[in-house]
Amino acid sequence: MNAAPSGPIVPTALLEKPFQVDGPAAFEALALELLRLHAAHNPVYGEYLRTLRIDVAQVAQVEQIPFLPIGQFRNRRVLLEGIESDLQFTSSGTTGSITSTHHVPWPALYERSFLSSFGAEYGRPSRWRILALLPAYLERPGSSLVYMVEKLIAQSGDVKSGTWLHDLDGLAALLKESEAEGIRTMLFGVPFALLDLAEKHPMPLPELVIMETGGMKGRRPEMVREELHSILKEAFGVPAVHSEYGMTELLSQAWSQGGGLYRCPPWMKVFARDVNDPFTRVPPGRTGGLDVIDLCNIASCPFISTQDLGRVHADGSFEVLGRFDHSDLRGCNLLVG
Repeated sequence: MNAAPSGPIVPTALLEKPFQVDGPAAFEALALELLRLHAAHNPVYGEYLRTLRIDVAQVAQVEQIPFLPIGQFRNRRVLLEGIESDLQFTSSGTTGSITSTHHVPWPALYERSFLSSFGAEYGRPSRWRILALLPAYLERPGSSLVYMVEKLIAQSGDVKSGTWLHDLDGLAALLKESEAEGIRTMLFGVPFALLDLAEKHPMPLPELVIMETGGMKGRRPEMVREELHSILKEAFGVPAVHSEYGMTELLSQAWSQGGGLYRCPPWMKVFARDVNDPFTRVPPGRTGGLDVIDLCNIASCPFISTQDLGRVHADGSFEVLGRFDHSDLRGCNLLVG
């Protein structure tokens, strides 16, 4: 882990704490600690709390924590005071839209987050041949998804792991070779490119793990997730299509091994809010706007109110159903449903 900056704002030990969370009590304790830190030292979040007239001394439970609207990342520098960042992730945005920027002073924190959560779901990257069909992301700088996938590819150690832009013929040949040789293979892909591959090279690849990353990026009409997954399952003979839920403004991911049902790592938790009242929770299984606590967002803001619509279940798993109207389609792993 990279050393934290000198001074009292972020002790080095704090960067280890997300990965020490082992239950609800530890999660709540760290969330409340970070709430106090950001209330005192995060100009954007502190201003938001003052606007709401929130006294953090009176916040005793995770459910009482206010979530910062994600749009603040589009026009504000959301970062603890006294910290500088050489790495910034930016959202893809739509043509002419204002993109979000996430300042990441400790890349090692992000790497530990995705390597740990990936490992818990799929084992070490070295067990896989990892391929990535992410043309829209690879063609621009600042993608957190590309950063993650390239690190996973490097850790796979497989000489044929790699990223692909437009050579669908070459990718299809490699997928067929991997299947024939019994090499465990995972294919990350943006949906429009996966559909292109399915149309041009349908073939039985029952052992392949397809990891769709969400969003058509304006290349195809949006479709519901069930339709996309059905097409891919039929084209490649896979029993399920996997998914990753992450976004520019987060340093953690939730993973789905099929059916669009995501599970969070221990340091991440998702809540659903009433669509008409952002300060009211909806019961498990009801549709609402998704709020995320990401305890790895130590430098920016751990409490994010997203523009995603979904359902959170009693066991903490969740589904993503679409977006609020008029919000940017930024490809953070959802299709309009």
